[in-house]
Amino acid sequence: MILEEFYTLSNGKNIPKLGLGTWFIDNDKAAHAVKEAVNCGYRMIDTAQAYGNEQGVGEGIRNCGIPREQLFVANKVAAELKTYEEAAASIDESLKKTGLSYFDQMIIHSPQPWNEFRSEKRYFEENRQVWKALEDAYEAGKIKVIGVSNFLKDDLENILNSCKVKPMVNQILLHISNTDTQLLDYCSKNDILVEAYSPIAHGEALKNREIVNMARSYNVSPAQLCIAYALQLGTVALPKTSNPDHMRSNAEINFEISKTDMEALKAMKKIESYGDFDVFPVFGKKSLY
Repeated sequence: MILEEFYTLSNGKNIPKLGLGTWFIDNDKAAHAVKEAVNCGYRMIDTAQAYGNEQGVGEGIRNCGIPREQLFVANKVAAELKTYEEAAASIDESLKKTGLSYFDQMIIHSPQPWNEFRSEKRYFEENRQVWKALEDAYEAGKIKVIGVSNFLKDDLENILNSCKVKPMVNQILLHISNTDTQLLDYCSKNDILVEAYSPIAHGEALKNREIVNMARSYNVSPAQLCIAYALQLGTVALPKTSNPDHMRSNAEINFEISKTDMEALKAMKKIESYGDFDVFPVFGKKSLY
């Protein structure tokens, strides 16, 4: 059963292969979603400072009936926080909001503030400062795993060339038709596990005729095909949903995609539009986009 399977990170910590993403789950609904996911067997819950639901996620973790040490709670330092002091303070604030004594994982949400995402300014020095805050929190026992998100090769090199503790994970947008194999290879060579957020392409994969047809050939749903694809690439899959039926279905991965089909899925024409999810910046200061 995929919910009982783990990867082992470079520091020896185990991380579930499948987790629940909580992006777009409102704070007042997050606790219920977390409890439902845990009841379904999920042990990894992924949130972020930018999601606005840390309090609800923490409530769900604390009241789900499963011992804290059996759960893997992941969080992210907001993309706009680019000094040591801001990042360090935000980690403590997030612990307070969630009511937890530690996070299993904390990562830098983006190498640049969302308003400047993928702009020419790279924030190399600023990211080194934020990384130092993560290292210090890691050494203090506030965080068990540290890493990054949306980092490209040069962003990773910037950290690797100056860090005391190497990034253990890089969480990126990865789905059928959007697979950066060079970045995957680079992360693998540096013992950085890739985590795939939005593995169902913000829901657009469910409408893709090629994906739907291939899923039918395996007698599975398009969502299950997408999650299996991410898992077979050796990544953590983080589908987001608050629907218990979808949580259960997403975890029913008991098939293997053939090598030929995996190559076809990697080479598939890129899904060009994510509909309402095309808007940038990803997170505005007032609300989620």
